[in-house]
Amino acid sequence: MSAPNEKTALIAMSGGVDSSVAAYLTQQAGYECLGATMRLFRNEDIGRSRAHPCCSQADIDDAAEVAFRLDIPHIVPDFTEAFRRQVIDRFARVYAEGATPNPCIDCNRYMKFDRLFALADEKGLARVVTGHYARIEFCAETGRYALKKALDETKDQSYVLYTLTQEQLKRLMLPLGALRKTEVRAIAEERGFCNARKHDSQDICFVPDGDYGRFLEIYTGRPIEEGRLLDLSGKELGTHRGALRYTVGQRRGIGAAAGERVYVVKKDMAQNTVTLGPAEALYHRALLVEDLNWIAFDAPAAPFRCKAMLRYRAREQLATVYPQADGSARVEFDEAQRAISPGQAAVFYDDDAVIGGGTIMRVTE
Repeated sequence: MSAPNEKTALIAMSGGVDSSVAAYLTQQAGYECLGATMRLFRNEDIGRSRAHPCCSQADIDDAAEVAFRLDIPHIVPDFTEAFRRQVIDRFARVYAEGATPNPCIDCNRYMKFDRLFALADEKGLARVVTGHYARIEFCAETGRYALKKALDETKDQSYVLYTLTQEQLKRLMLPLGALRKTEVRAIAEERGFCNARKHDSQDICFVPDGDYGRFLEIYTGRPIEEGRLLDLSGKELGTHRGALRYTVGQRRGIGAAAGERVYVVKKDMAQNTVTLGPAEALYHRALLVEDLNWIAFDAPAAPFRCKAMLRYRAREQLATVYPQADGSARVEFDEAQRAISPGQAAVFYDDDAVIGGGTIMRVTE
């Protein structure tokens, strides 16, 4: 099979302003473009009424209108089954295990990139383009592609892209990495895009009201059972609404009269207990990370210093990463970190470049 024309690109068009401007900039750079908006779910799949305004269909319509304005073909591949299996089922499972999942990272890893690159291959297209805010640079000295923070650090999305592989980075284009959000909106307005002033989504797409507990009850068909609230000594303080509904570090909505300000410090899913404690009980200096992906090298040969980010748009903190023989890594911070959440990602940086990252499994002492 002959190699695809290098000036061809599959544009991931979400219906938002960012991917729309990414499509325009790619076209202006001389690429032959095909727009693709992935259908990821339908209302009935996530327990919403068919009559409820469906954000996914509205986004598809916006993407189609922009593609029409740019005079590029537009397709809507149906990935609902894969999204259910790879993202929603994983989301439900991780919550049931007592951790806090990041479905946006799973969606990038298993849907936006795995599926889009496969679709690009199927269509004979050389490149994949998305509207993420991050930069890709090739380093001739190392022979590797680097993933770097966006120029606009208030919009930087390198944290949720840490799972990208060298092969994907080689073919991926991120046209917005050197732009600020204000510039992106200005371009969209100049081109008359319907979504130029569309608000950025702040919620998980399949839980638009933010009520994870209610969503999981509907999706799994299993009620979330009440359980015991405990203090650090094991003394019972009251009843909670189901351990699954709480996150480490939570203070509001606990429903306990402890006589002092307390926070969720631990959950035991097997016993369905939630343990409360003072703020100082939330701090830990070390954690274990698994399912690692390395960008700066194939695998670290020795411990290294870096800055680590433990949740999206959190402040990076100085740490030392100690690779383990089983492929995991122990991360020790210079200063104790608050409310470390298993299930979230720990992403390591060298200045503005992503070294790699993985899933937080547990805190260690």
